[in-house]
Amino acid sequence: MKWWKSILALLVVTALLFLAACGGDDEGEETPGTDDETGEETGGDDTETTDEGTASADKISVFISKVEITEELEALAREYEAETGVEVEVWGTTGDDYFQQLQIRLNSNQGPSIFSLRHLTEAIAMESYTYDLSGEDYTQYIAENMGLELNGKLLGIPFGAEGFGLVYNKDLVDPADVATYDAFVNTLEEFHGTDVAGISLSQEGFFLIGHVSNYPFSIQPDNIAFMDEIYAGNTTMAETEEFLAFGEMMEVIREYGRNPLEVTYDSQIGDFATGRTAMIHQGNWAYGMFEDYDFDFEFGMLPVPLMDNDKLAVGVGMHWSVNADKDDAEIQAALDFLEWMHTTEIGHRYIVEEFLAIPALTNIEATELNPLAQAVFEATASGNTIPWSHTYYPANMVVNDFVPAAQNFFINTDVTGVELVEALDAAWENASR
Repeated sequence: MKWWKSILALLVVTALLFLAACGGDDEGEETPGTDDETGEETGGDDTETTDEGTASADKISVFISKVEITEELEALAREYEAETGVEVEVWGTTGDDYFQQLQIRLNSNQGPSIFSLRHLTEAIAMESYTYDLSGEDYTQYIAENMGLELNGKLLGIPFGAEGFGLVYNKDLVDPADVATYDAFVNTLEEFHGTDVAGISLSQEGFFLIGHVSNYPFSIQPDNIAFMDEIYAGNTTMAETEEFLAFGEMMEVIREYGRNPLEVTYDSQIGDFATGRTAMIHQGNWAYGMFEDYDFDFEFGMLPVPLMDNDKLAVGVGMHWSVNADKDDAEIQAALDFLEWMHTTEIGHRYIVEEFLAIPALTNIEATELNPLAQAVFEATASGNTIPWSHTYYPANMVVNDFVPAAQNFFINTDVTGVELVEALDAAWENASR
């Protein structure tokens, strides 16, 4: 996979430039009893002994990409300190360049105790810095496919689940109407020519092709192994049954749905909310837009039945990870904090009520979820999910390469589904060079 090797090479260069800028001194090197950010010695009282006799630090730091929960995380940190005496310092970030900031901090030995990783691509780049969490008892509750795993190690605890599929109007569509691929096609045919569109995508990159292209990857027996084969040039999408079926499905959506190039995210939501579209391909995040409308019907979320798939596409946008480069005391303190957050009533309340996350651990209960979040929660808890594959795509491929192929497909109706898939093959090859 030469694309991520290039990423690793870039990280090495970044680290060397950073060290050179610092003049090569060792003030930033972490030693026991040293503050991570200031480098000042904190004396001999940095650790305490737990009941089991294991040294534990009395201060840890947390640096995560999800800036919208910073205040809530700081509040949780205060509750933890009040209960345990261990200070949890939350580091701020501008958000957009979080991963670059994390790389610089870790490469310069200034890293936090706990940090976040979004997906497998980041885990590959940061594997040497990331502690294996497999031995933590509570990780047995991680829902199927929700942990961040690499080379037999658990490198990240899921922050929460997110999912996408067919968001449907219950007055217009019965689940049986889309339970199989044939039923799905028949349903779209029935709406065709009426005042109600059967389905719509929208023109934005991931809503146009990034998310929907997950399905032929994710219904593979092992989606990552399959994508590795594509990266290696050992197979193509165009010679794979699932992608040929996907191309056929895209032809059906083009023929019987709204032209997505004429649909924005806002208008897609508006058309659905006012009953002009029976189904949209969206995720649980769309509920935030729904709150702007007064719905006079109930709605839910169903799987996209490509090749009769009956599982929602569910993934994780952020994972909690522990810095393996810290000393044993600080690592143990970080592990203790994550265990407390995922096993106590206070931690569970913050995850569900303050962070507004859909639990991705089966020991965390959630009530009063909105209908889209409820669908994702139930699928996650039961393991009735397929993974997100777009998180393992070559960097920037969706916007730079997949989108033009999809736009051409919807503009030129003589382009077949097979030709669309062939264009996606070419796009992948171009993006992974």
